[in-house]
Amino acid sequence: MARNWLKGTALAVDFGAPVRSAAEFVFKWGTNVPAAHPLNVHAQRAADAIRQETDGRFELQLFPNNQLGGDTTMFAQLRSGELECFSLSGVNVLSSAVPAAAIYGLGFAFRSYDAVWKALDGKLGLHLRKQIESSGLVVMERIWDNGFRQITTSTRPIVSPADLNGLKIRVPTSALWISLFQSLGASPGGIDFSDVYPALQARIFEAQENPLVIISTAKLYEAQRYCSLTNHMWDGWWLLINRRAWERLPQSIQEIVSGNLNAAALAQRRDVAELNSGLKDELTATGLAFNEVDPGPFQEKLRQSGFYVKWHGEFGEEAWSLLEEATGKLA
Repeated sequence: MARNWLKGTALAVDFGAPVRSAAEFVFKWGTNVPAAHPLNVHAQRAADAIRQETDGRFELQLFPNNQLGGDTTMFAQLRSGELECFSLSGVNVLSSAVPAAAIYGLGFAFRSYDAVWKALDGKLGLHLRKQIESSGLVVMERIWDNGFRQITTSTRPIVSPADLNGLKIRVPTSALWISLFQSLGASPGGIDFSDVYPALQARIFEAQENPLVIISTAKLYEAQRYCSLTNHMWDGWWLLINRRAWERLPQSIQEIVSGNLNAAALAQRRDVAELNSGLKDELTATGLAFNEVDPGPFQEKLRQSGFYVKWHGEFGEEAWSLLEEATGKLA
């Protein structure tokens, strides 16, 4: 069922090159996931609603699947104004400009979506958005769901921390991701998502980690044999907007744009949850072998390695306390 849902949305949404627009305001939105991913599907629905509600004055043009470059390139374009909108993980490239944005990606911090939304829709999310705004960007209120991340490998399943020893695993370009897997004994390397599939095919890396929706839509299962359900990190995308471009919009259009984009984020979360419920069976049918993982030994290894103490110091007491209100004590 999940696979059919993806096919249906991919067919229903046309992400071809945009024609010249007669709209008064045109914003480009770059994403790093395939067109069939719920992020792009709901982004396009929001774009259609915004165009209608503004009587054609505002057009949001979507560029999925790294059409405008990798994360690092698109983030640079966003900050320069060449790109008006970009959905980006706080744990990834955004953390290079806003270090606190990475805090929700702490390894084995969240045990459930209830804890995630309590934090990101609550006081921690407000704190992080203020940090992002202070860097000169505009950020929408609701974060989009990328999901809990799982480890796939071409060589062996991951059952205990010892299975990670020396594992060559691709991670996003982020100090927190590198630190997490180094603390667990692996050998991580950071590259943009646009380069992941060819790197796995070429055996530059034997492993990677991503949510099931991305493993499916990006067909990473074609280069991997095992999927270990570690849930080692939850990740999401903040929708970022170039401040100069945003401030050129009349307030009435700002309200229509932000209202539709925040509503789309909530709808996207619901679809990701529904999609995840059927993806394990669908991916098993492709030949990917799944195994469950007890997170306890991994979290204990992180405590023993000093991982939580190190990042407590990096993020500071205020952000750490807000995180632990939702997760419980981590260190």
